[in-house]
Amino acid sequence: MKISNSIKGFLLALVSVIAVSNVYIFSKAALTEVSIQQFGVYWFGFGLLWILMYAWYRKSYKILKELSIKSYLILVFLGLVEVVGTYFFFKAIHTISNPTIVSFIGNISPALVITFSFFVLKERFNRIEFIGMLLALFGAFVISYKGSTSVNDMFIDGAQYIVYSSVLGGINAVIIKKNIKIIHPVILTISRSLFLLIFSIIALNILGESTVIPTRAVRNIFIGSLLGPFLTVIAGYLALQYIPLSRKAVITSTKGLFVLLGSYLYFGQFPKIIALIGGLVTIIGVLLISFGKYKEIRKQGEKIEIVK
Repeated sequence: MKISNSIKGFLLALVSVIAVSNVYIFSKAALTEVSIQQFGVYWFGFGLLWILMYAWYRKSYKILKELSIKSYLILVFLGLVEVVGTYFFFKAIHTISNPTIVSFIGNISPALVITFSFFVLKERFNRIEFIGMLLALFGAFVISYKGSTSVNDMFIDGAQYIVYSSVLGGINAVIIKKNIKIIHPVILTISRSLFLLIFSIIALNILGESTVIPTRAVRNIFIGSLLGPFLTVIAGYLALQYIPLSRKAVITSTKGLFVLLGSYLYFGQFPKIIALIGGLVTIIGVLLISFGKYKEIRKQGEKIEIVK
């Protein structure tokens, strides 16, 4: 039985979602014991090892010879953006006590990705998708709002890092989607992990921190890095070869439910009712985006049939 490209893309995106959900859990566990710089050296060191082993197994390293100068420049730009965006992501994980909150607020990412896709990739969105985008943003606002009228004290500490990370992640996602056919996902993953590892090593040396960390932290990083820098990114990039960026973004946004379950089982943490309501609103928002996109695709398909 031959699996369609849409199903392949959906399954790969789902694998990426489950893997990245566990990233929130294991990275939070590790970051309670080590600094972000120490964490980055081990996390991306392991992650780079996994992807290099995979590239050797698939003999993907030969693709490097086929890359143009333009492709290398794109990799450099993506690497620099990833360094900043990923730093803010783990800064948010480190700052906010419950990783579920980070995941829920991060549901603004689909809205940002679709907005960027509209301007850069010319991917259209309809009224249903627009309502979904507004709900996702409103839900994130509900979760992060502290009740203060002061601009400097309006949102919970760490929410700003999620916004920074989401914006940079959206920019990266659009650039990757635009160039996914000329730069293989394995090369993208190697480049990402390499840039992040180099940055972490430089930061560690500048701050004069030790590379010696607790064994329990190493264990959590070992497991998390296998799921994060390797499986999440590889599956996510491969998914983009089969499905539109906007659809992948919607599937990814359901990670909050997996993180919610993981946080409860691993840390015994459950968000406050208002945060849970806001999180559910963001998920409803992205589901509307998904429905709107599906409706648009069906409409386009019908038009093609009429032309035929």
